[in-house]
Amino acid sequence: MDQQDNSTVAELRLSYRYIKAHPWVVTAMNGFLSAYFMEQPSFRVQRHFDDLESGMHVWLCEVPATMKMERLLRRLKADIPVFQQTVTSLAPSARPQYLIDCPDPTTQE
Repeated sequence: MDQQDNSTVAELRLSYRYIKAHPWVVTAMNGFLSAYFMEQPSFRVQRHFDDLESGMHVWLCEVPATMKMERLLRRLKADIPVFQQTVTSLAPSARPQYLIDCPDPTTQE
């Protein structure tokens, strides 16, 4: 078995509330993820779609086992407006979901 072929699929999500506050971010995310692929060829976006039920934009990302999504999110913080991130995984076998949302106003000054 080739260890370099090990990868997982993670969901990167933008909340409806965040998109409504910053509509240009969807285009910026597409550009950012394309540029990230140029730096990390083993990282791939499998699919981008709108979740009509929630209003979210979702990117299904193939992430190499040696890469942490937190690194990508740290880099993203420099390119888009301030956000709050939440990581969820419903079950150990489920793919992780990284939600980018507006910061919680109760924790703001």
